[in-house]
Amino acid sequence: QGGRAGVNRGPFDLIIFDYDGVIADSELLNNAVMAELLSEIGLPTTLDDALATYLGKRWLDCEPIIAERLGAPCPLGVQDEWTRRCHDRAQRDLTAVAGFDAFLAGRDERRCIASSSPPDWIELGLRCFGAHDAFAGPIFSAAVHVSRGKPHPDLFLYAADAMKAAPQRTLVIEDSPTGVLAGAAAGMTVVGLCAGGHIRGDHPERLKLAGAHQVFDSYADLAAWITDAA
Repeated sequence: QGGRAGVNRGPFDLIIFDYDGVIADSELLNNAVMAELLSEIGLPTTLDDALATYLGKRWLDCEPIIAERLGAPCPLGVQDEWTRRCHDRAQRDLTAVAGFDAFLAGRDERRCIASSSPPDWIELGLRCFGAHDAFAGPIFSAAVHVSRGKPHPDLFLYAADAMKAAPQRTLVIEDSPTGVLAGAAAGMTVVGLCAGGHIRGDHPERLKLAGAHQVFDSYADLAAWITDAA
């Protein structure tokens, strides 16, 4: 554990949750489908390749990377097929990240979601694993609410402004270096959460290098850290 110094440890007026890999244990699903599809269109991609390259990014920001690697425009219909396959598998396989429900039950700070994913994907997951009513916070999407996605700070600043919370009194929970960079650029306290099934090897270190104030292996450890700081 470790990261940036000199960042607020609470109390916080707002907790901003990323969605994929923080609330929904969906990054393996998303990136497995991405690897399949890219391989099908002539760009051989493994799951680990997809995780390293596309984790935490909007499709809008993934597409130019795909085109550059492919040496040609990304074929029409790939995004729609990716979305279709992800939605289909989510309805059978998607679960919440371990410890999310217990963490939510023990907190009284205001909360919201700020994700690179579109709102319909987020709503689908929350309903799939029964967290929609329990979460009870607004959803902000880089696919809808801002022109620049993560790693730019725009989405987090938009969410904090909409929730009337000062950035320095806002906690961001992220699982990707891209998201950590965005939260740090917004002047918020950013913690890396490594509780999802997609976490590999040096991932915690990559979150620290991106600017995470602290990195945790579980929601229980994160909850203890917040309590200790109160």
